[in-house]
Amino acid sequence: MTLFRATLITLLITLPFTAAVADDYSDTRKMFERAGISNMFETAYGYALFPTIGKAGFVIGGAYGKGRVYQGGMHAGDTSVTQASIGFQIGGKGYSQVIFFQDKRALDEFSSGNFEFGAGAQATALTAAATAEANTAGSRASASGGKNNANVASGGYHKGMATYVITKGGLMAEASVAGQKFSYTAIK
Repeated sequence: MTLFRATLITLLITLPFTAAVADDYSDTRKMFERAGISNMFETAYGYALFPTIGKAGFVIGGAYGKGRVYQGGMHAGDTSVTQASIGFQIGGKGYSQVIFFQDKRALDEFSSGNFEFGAGAQATALTAAATAEANTAGSRASASGGKNNANVASGGYHKGMATYVITKGGLMAEASVAGQKFSYTAIK
């Protein structure tokens, strides 16, 4: 148990420095483009890009990350995400996330100030991983072979938004219920 706590504390301390190294929003965008969703950046009305979100948990978990919102290719505002989860979970990980907005309504809903994704939010994983989910829209499972061999066929817009995730590192096992809350501040 002491080894687990030491590993978890080390991960939580190093994740902010990972964000500083990978600060480049352009590098994060390129990583997602190489994963097979470059057309989404060109066709979406806007998007929110998070270079690094750190997540850790032991029964109760949490995550946090900072990002930027883009509209028409221009930096329109800053955003942050917090997540709370409960259920079987142990470990920690870091991941990048992008949320695409299909139209003005979806972007306005997100940028209203305190947008939340509930437990049924959908995300498509773009790294070497196997995923399964069940929510109000049904259930699905997918697997992909790596960042350049992503299985994105099951992705797409749901209620005007599409979310994609690339795991950067860490080790976490979980079967939990979580919700994400976003804040938004427009550039003056």
